[in-house]
Amino acid sequence: MKQKTSLIIILIISIAWILFSGYLSYSELFNKTCALGETCQSLAGIPVCVYGFIMYLIVFIISILGLKDKKNN
Repeated sequence: MKQKTSLIIILIISIAWILFSGYLSYSELFNKTCALGETCQSLAGIPVCVYGFIMYLIVFIISILGLKDKKNN
């Protein structure tokens, strides 16, 4: 598989998880409810889904930077 194809797949997966973790983060931060109906967990006072959102946002940005790199084309 080519590097560009791999980066596109990673980009698409990261978008899906950004949307999912963003929804969970929004529900927990603004609605004060856990969207999945379970007990929401937090780490250092911040809901865990926010960490997931940040992580996938970083993966998204890195994959875009990789796709913009002239060496991959």
